[in-house]
Amino acid sequence: MIFVFKCFSFLPLWLAHGIGSVLGWVVFALSPSYRNRFLQNSQQAGYSFTAVKGAIPSAGRMVAELPKLWMNNKGKSQGKAEAPFLCNDFGVVEKAYATGKGVIFLTPHLGCFEMIGQAWAQNFGARFGPFTVLFRPARKAWMSDLVANSRNRSGLATVPTNLAGVRQMIKALRKGQAVGLLPDQVPPDGMGVWVPFFGKDAYSMTLAARLHAQTGATVLVGWGERLPWGRGFALHFRELTAAWSDDLETAVGQMNIEMEALIRSCPTQYLWGYGRYKTPRKENLTVETVQG
Repeated sequence: MIFVFKCFSFLPLWLAHGIGSVLGWVVFALSPSYRNRFLQNSQQAGYSFTAVKGAIPSAGRMVAELPKLWMNNKGKSQGKAEAPFLCNDFGVVEKAYATGKGVIFLTPHLGCFEMIGQAWAQNFGARFGPFTVLFRPARKAWMSDLVANSRNRSGLATVPTNLAGVRQMIKALRKGQAVGLLPDQVPPDGMGVWVPFFGKDAYSMTLAARLHAQTGATVLVGWGERLPWGRGFALHFRELTAAWSDDLETAVGQMNIEMEALIRSCPTQYLWGYGRYKTPRKENLTVETVQG
């Protein structure tokens, strides 16, 4: 598999996306469980199949672009992104850093979230310190090593999904640095609360709200739009539409509303096949007593 990934890493982005589009439709056709989850989740959000069918090849493009983003090592030592991108919203990030309290960045499984970290490292790592993200090792050893090595680059830091990782994120924020989370992931049992997501209760992480409460960091949301024909990515950043409540459960609900708004801005690039409403796994991980 490493050899296959390496081969894909040399493909131009437009060709990788073309192959990925076909792959997306093949998986949708051959996997009843994935297909049913895709349809159920998108219908829960109020979308017809016609409105979101573009998300099927988009999921394949996400997989096909990863080898280029992970295995082309030319930019790692300099913190440069591995694919072209454009962004008109970097001023929003600069403003957030200016508070000196750190930045919490939230993005759902929308578009190319891998590109966010690389672009952030390239533009802000040298001045403000690394962009820190949680990393859950893959079940397969070869995949775990591949993912870990892919994210080891100048301006980008990964921390494990355990108490030590949470402490590192708190320390990064207290240094005025930035951390990134995918808040539409289902957290381990004890790390979330049940609040609505597109009108249906989903187990949702409390980590972002707790980090904000402990550090006073500025919260930003955004996503990495995948441009057509392999032209690269457009990055979007913005502030919260409303200040977070001091009540934890209310704040998590507000977080989900922010994620819903991002997803509705481009539903054809969301991973509707993700098991958003599944029961959380059991792990010995809580953040109530974590101190920086």
